[in-house]
Amino acid sequence: MSPRLRRLASLGVSVVAGMLLLSGCAAPGSGSAAEETAASVTQAPLSELDVVDDPRAYEGASTAVLAQNAVEPVTDDPQQTLPSTVTSYTQDGGEEQIEVTSTDRVVAVDLAGSTAASVWALGFGDALVGKDQSTTFPGTEDIETVTSGGHTVNAEAIIALAPDVVITDGTVGPRDVIEQLRDVGITVVFVKNEASFAGAGELATQVAAVFGAPEAGELLADRIASDVDAKIVEVAELVPDDEGDRVRMLFLYLRGNAGVYYLFGEESGADELIEALGGVDTAGELGWEGMKPMTDEALVAADPDLILTMTGGIESVGGVDGLLQEKPAVALTSAGQHERFVDMDDGAMLSFGPRSADVIDALARAVYAPDDAE
Repeated sequence: MSPRLRRLASLGVSVVAGMLLLSGCAAPGSGSAAEETAASVTQAPLSELDVVDDPRAYEGASTAVLAQNAVEPVTDDPQQTLPSTVTSYTQDGGEEQIEVTSTDRVVAVDLAGSTAASVWALGFGDALVGKDQSTTFPGTEDIETVTSGGHTVNAEAIIALAPDVVITDGTVGPRDVIEQLRDVGITVVFVKNEASFAGAGELATQVAAVFGAPEAGELLADRIASDVDAKIVEVAELVPDDEGDRVRMLFLYLRGNAGVYYLFGEESGADELIEALGGVDTAGELGWEGMKPMTDEALVAADPDLILTMTGGIESVGGVDGLLQEKPAVALTSAGQHERFVDMDDGAMLSFGPRSADVIDALARAVYAPDDAE
C-alpha cells in the first residue's frame, strides 16, 4: 500500500458526524435494498469480470453491493487479561488513562458502526448488549439499538442495559451525555477512529486493548491491512494502463432534505477509496481538503467522469434525475452528461472497518464492470 494510503486522515469521521447530525438524516444503512440483499449475493472474482472497454465513457448509474455483509471474527477464542488500562481521548485532543475491569456487557457506538464491527471481528460479539443504528450486519439483529435519528444517544437506554463499558469515538452524542454515564458507574472509553484504511487497523488495536486482548487486536489489524493490500492489487488489473484513461472521480455527500451538498477532498476518506480504485481524485487535483460545501465552480472545474455517493444521499435528492434538475452544474460535468453515478449503502461506504477490502471490491465492480456489479 502506498504511503498516502497509510496516512491518517486528519479530519476523519468526526467531521462527517457533524454534517450528518446537522442534516438530521436517517440512520445510514438501515433497511436499504443494498443491505438487505448483500448477504445473498454471489459474485465472480474480479479477474473474471466483463470489464467495459472504456470506463470513462460508460453511461448510466450503478450500485455497489457487498457480496458478504457478515463480519467474520478473526478468532473464535480471543485471550483476555483484565483489568486493562487503556487510553481514552478527550474532546480537546488530550488523553486520560481508564481502567477496565470487566467486559461482560459492552455498548459500542459510533456514526458508521465501525466500533461494534471491530468488537465482533475480534471475537467478542457475545459481549455486545448495545449498538448504534449503523450496526446491521448478521448476528446483531437482537442487540439493543441505543441511538436514534440523527445519531443521538439514548442515555436511559444505555443505563437500562447495565453495561460494564461503553466504547465510542465521539461521533454520536451529545458527548457530554455519554461522559455523564460515568456518574452512574459505567466505564466510558473514547477511541480514535480515523477515516482511513490504516485507521481501521488502529481502531482494531484500540478496541482490543479495552478487552485486554492485544493479540486479537494485532491479528485483526494485520488481516485488515493484508486484505486491503491484496484487493488493491486485484483492482489494479482492471485499471487502464494509460494514466490519461483512468476514471476521474469525485465524491459528493448529499442530503437533499436538509439542503446539504458537500464535496469530499483529500484527507476525508473518500480520497483513499478513489486511490484504491485506481481513479483520479478530481477534488484533490483542485487542492480541496476535507469536506467543503459544493459550488458550481468547483464542480465544473473538477469535471469528473464518475461521481461517488451514498445510496441514501442520492435517494434524498430524488435520484440522478432529481440531482441534475436541482443542481444544473452537475449536468455540465462528464459524469452528469453520462448520468454516471456509483452509489453504495451509507453504513458501508466510508466505514473503514473489518470489511474495508469488501467495500473496495464492491465499488470496483460498479466502476469497471457495472453490468456485473449487482
